[in-house]
Amino acid sequence: MSLGIALPAGDDHTGNLVTELIGQVLEAAAAGIGTVWFSQRQDVDAVTLAALAGQAVPGIRTGTSVVPIYPRHPITLAAQARTAQAASGGRFQLGLGLSSKTFVEESFGVRFDRPIRHLREYLTVLGGLLREGAADFEGETLRARTVFGPVVVAGAGPAPVLVAAMGPQALRVTGELADGTVPFLAAPRALAEYVVPTIGAAARAAGRPAPRVVAVVPALVTADVEAVRRRAREQFAFYEGIPSYRDILDRAGVERAGDLMAIGDEESVAAELRRYTEAGATEVIVSQTGMGTGEDRLRTWRLLGELSAGSPGR
Repeated sequence: MSLGIALPAGDDHTGNLVTELIGQVLEAAAAGIGTVWFSQRQDVDAVTLAALAGQAVPGIRTGTSVVPIYPRHPITLAAQARTAQAASGGRFQLGLGLSSKTFVEESFGVRFDRPIRHLREYLTVLGGLLREGAADFEGETLRARTVFGPVVVAGAGPAPVLVAAMGPQALRVTGELADGTVPFLAAPRALAEYVVPTIGAAARAAGRPAPRVVAVVPALVTADVEAVRRRAREQFAFYEGIPSYRDILDRAGVERAGDLMAIGDEESVAAELRRYTEAGATEVIVSQTGMGTGEDRLRTWRLLGELSAGSPGR
């Protein structure tokens, strides 16, 4: 089973946040976890963290899950991705997403205009920048032109690009132009019946390889199941009002987003994670591992290391 974790995990940080996060990457690697994905927030930058971790922890794969494409221009994001790719020795993967209309317009003061058209144009430009190092594009929502010629950075081959796509149009664009998708709160039923076939058909029609489906799954090994479930329902209630998330929950017959968090002992959490791979996920990112105690987080990470090594867990 191909497993990674998402950071920040939700723990309380009392010192230098960046230093503490790199320390957690070292802990994760020691537990046998091979991939760490960083969430984009408004206090720290995910691509920068991925570059730092890739340089500080030999052999670790890093990624972003996910960077909103509004308002970051693809020329800027491509430069950041090349930097992270070079810093990590070619072990970086770029996860990006549309975010939501409310968040984008209220936070950044830019219009969330024609998002599917913008995603198509963005991926077209970004793909060219990562492969050829140049862009000369005039679209309906985006203009991009590199004026200093093609950019080449030694050690920075094209990073894989994955999109947090869940709507049918976004999945089709992703299958056509990206390397895979990074869905969050997509239950096994939604993956098997909708996400995997939709993106797979789009990739085949475009003559692309089978896309990666990297499912982001909140999970925690803990004895305090009821308290963590209550906390998950409270924290994830926000997503239930976002149309794309409401749709993906409805496709699986799930009312409360927090009910998708895998909680319990090692055996029950391992069984739930396997349901995602059986549904067609090529990889799983385990998130929210800091929702309980520090020992809960470490128990979860040890389980993920065992599962990654092929052990069934305790």
